[in-house]
Amino acid sequence: MAQTLTIEKTSPTQIPADEWQLRIELAAAYRLVDHFGWCELIYGHLTAHTPGMDPHFLINPYGMNYDEITASNLIKIDLDGAPVEPASHPISEAGFVIHSAIHVAETTQNRVVMHTHSRAGMAIAALSHGLLPISMNATLFFEDIAYHDFEGPSLYLEERDRLRESLGTKKAMILRNHGLLTVGRTVAEAFVRLYRLEQACRVQLDAAAAGELILLDDETARKSGRDTNRFMQSEAAYGELEFHALMRKLDKIDNSYRR
Repeated sequence: MAQTLTIEKTSPTQIPADEWQLRIELAAAYRLVDHFGWCELIYGHLTAHTPGMDPHFLINPYGMNYDEITASNLIKIDLDGAPVEPASHPISEAGFVIHSAIHVAETTQNRVVMHTHSRAGMAIAALSHGLLPISMNATLFFEDIAYHDFEGPSLYLEERDRLRESLGTKKAMILRNHGLLTVGRTVAEAFVRLYRLEQACRVQLDAAAAGELILLDDETARKSGRDTNRFMQSEAAYGELEFHALMRKLDKIDNSYRR
C-alpha cells in the first residue's frame, strides 16, 4: 500500500501578508522547476529567508514532489533545522546543511537559495573545465561563478563553512560532481539566475556534442555579461518581469500552488 503523506498546512490568516506572498512565489518556483524538468525525484531544494530579521527560512517537506508544493505546506525552520511552527513532516538533512550554510550569513543579498540536480547541471559539474563562455547566458556568469569540491551528499554541519567560503561574493555556484546553486535577494532573482545557468549548461553540452566550441575571449565575455545583467534590470528588479510572466503561465495551467 502506498504511503500517505500528512502535511501540516499554514493558513494565510496565521501569518503576515509579506510572508504569505513570499510563500506563494517560492511555491511557484518549485512548480516551475518541475515544469522545466529540472527535478531529480524529490531531491534538491529552494529556500527563502522569511521577511524580517528572524533567522528563519522556508523549505519544502521532505518526500513531496515539486508539483505538490503549495504556499501553505512549506515548512518554516530555524538555523538549527527545527520547525518554527507545527510540522508533521521532516525536512531533508542534506538540504538543511547546504541551505543553512548560506542563510546563516547575515546579508540582505542572499535571501533566497536554489539548488538543483538537473541532468545538464550535473553534467557540467562533472567537467574539469566547468562552465565555458560560449553563449550569452554563460557570459552572465563570467567572473561570477564559484565552484565547490564534492564532499558527498552534504550531511555534515562542518561543510557549511566551506560552502560559504566557496561561494564568497558570487551569485552562482557549481557544486562539482553534484549540481547547481544560485542565490538572490528575491525568489524572482534567484530563479531567473538559475534558469540562465541551466540554459548555459544545456547549450554547452549540445554545442560540445555537435562540434568544436567557439570560446569568447575574456574582454568580450566580460562586456557581454556586464551589458546583459544591466539590460535585465533596466525595466524592473532583476528577474521580476520574467518570473511574473512565468507565474501567469502557471496560473493558466494549475494555480493550486497559491493555496
